[in-house]
Order: sequence, then C-alpha cells, then structure tokens
Amino acid sequence: MFRTAMLFLLSLLAFAGNSVINRYALLNQNIDPNTFVAVRIVSGAIAMLAIWYAVTVVIKSRQAKRQQPAVTEAITKVARRGTWWGAFTLALYAVAFSLAYNQLETGFGALILFASVQLSMLAVGWLQGNKLTTKEALGSSLALAGLMYLVYPTLSVPSSLWACVAMVTAGTAWGLYSLHGRGSASPLTDTTFNFVRATPVAALLLIWQWGDMVISTQGVVLAVFSGVVTSGLGYAIWYLVLPQLKVSTAAIGQLSVPLIAAAGGVLFASELITQQLVVAAALIVGGMLIVIRKSTK
Repeated sequence: MFRTAMLFLLSLLAFAGNSVINRYALLNQNIDPNTFVAVRIVSGAIAMLAIWYAVTVVIKSRQAKRQQPAVTEAITKVARRGTWWGAFTLALYAVAFSLAYNQLETGFGALILFASVQLSMLAVGWLQGNKLTTKEALGSSLALAGLMYLVYPTLSVPSSLWACVAMVTAGTAWGLYSLHGRGSASPLTDTTFNFVRATPVAALLLIWQWGDMVISTQGVVLAVFSGVVTSGLGYAIWYLVLPQLKVSTAAIGQLSVPLIAAAGGVLFASELITQQLVVAAALIVGGMLIVIRKSTK
C-alpha cells in the first residue's frame, strides 16, 4: 500500500512538472509547440531505450552469463513491445496539449484538460462495467469542485474554439492512454516502445514546422527534460502503478496535478498561501481520500 501510494505521488509530481515545463517553454516562446513535442518524443524515446537496454539486456544478460543470446532475444521481441494504440494516444495527447496550451488561459486549459481526463476514464470504465459507487461519485465531485475553485480567478471566455477542442482531445487521449496502461505487464518496456513507435509523429511535426521553426537552447533543454524525466520516466512509473489502482482512483488523482503545481509555486517561487488555495486543497484532497480509501487492489 505504501509503495503504491509513493509511486502514485511520484507520477503525479511528474505530470505537474510537465505542466510547468510546457507553460514556461511555450508561453515564453522559447520554442514552438510542434518542435517542442518532436524533441520531447525523440529525447524520451532515446533515453528510455538506453534505460530499457541497460535494465533488460545488459543486467539480465550478465546475471545469466550469456549476453549475446540475451541481446538477440531482446531484439527479436522488439516488434511486440508497446502497442500502436499506446503510441497513438501518447502522441495525440502530446501534440494536442502543446498546440492548445499557449492559446488558452492557464486556469481554463487546466480545467478542460483534467475534467476531460477524469470524464473519459470514468466513462470508459463505466462501459467496461466499472460503475461508480456513491462514495466515488461524491469524492470525484468534490475534487472537481476544488479544481474549479482553484482556477476560477483565471477563468475567462476562450478566444479559440479549436484550442478548446484540442485540449479536450488531449485530455481524452491521456485518459485512454492511462486506461490502456492498466493492462501493462512490463511498464518500462511498454513505455519505451510506445515512445519509439511515436517517433514518426515527431518527424512529421518537424517537416510541417520547418519553415516557421522557433527554437532556442533553453527551449530544447526544457523539451529534453520533459521528454526524459517528467514524460519518459514519469509515464513508466504511471504504467507501473496503474494496475494497482481502480479506474476512479487513477482518474481523480490527476485532478490534484494543478494543486501540486500551485504548491510548487509556494515552495520554490515564494508565492503566497491564499485562502483560495487552502479551500481548493481541502476539497481536492478530501475528495481523493473519499475515493482512495480502501480502493486500491
């Protein structure tokens, strides 16, 4: 239980880090959205391949004292690692999120994104026979109300309908990617090759953006950090913990990501603890506790 909770928290911290990095890189125009996504996917694929090779091939082959057969076996099984569905939903989320993020106010974008994540996961779970209990419905409603209260001061009428559609698409894609991960028997391997399978999308994005590319050293560094740490490693941890969680727990937990990002601002950017933040935290954490209590497998 403790291990599951810690992994759950680590994955949520990674998601919050991704949100902050995207915001800093794109809103400050350090890099354009398409190039950011391309670098993020490629760097994530390269780093995860290196980690996967070290863990799966080198370490295990040394333990078995038969390195070459292990390498050959690993290479022959590459085609069966990850899935095209996982790669598609991962790429769709990354592209739609980055395209929408700099066209929506932060609060409104966060509300659309995480509401879409929660609703898509709960809806698919319901279709699969995982109906919400009264306790889960109450906790989810409280947490969603807390998120709405947290972002309310920054809510404004969006200037772009397409940006709203893109953010809903991003949230839905991430919800589907998360549900897909509940069936992962090898989180590190599946995450690695989902990134690898998504690399053709990166190539297409670079070709599309080539004439209008906006790029800087800082933007590339942020994209690489997002790809390697908060995406690659973060998503591997997410796939590791997902089989231990109910759909409702995984869905509601992600509503805490904007709260974690706000808490990071208090801790590292000397932002003030406001009454609004305290009330929102109480609602979100309270709703999570209602759902999470005795809901892990």
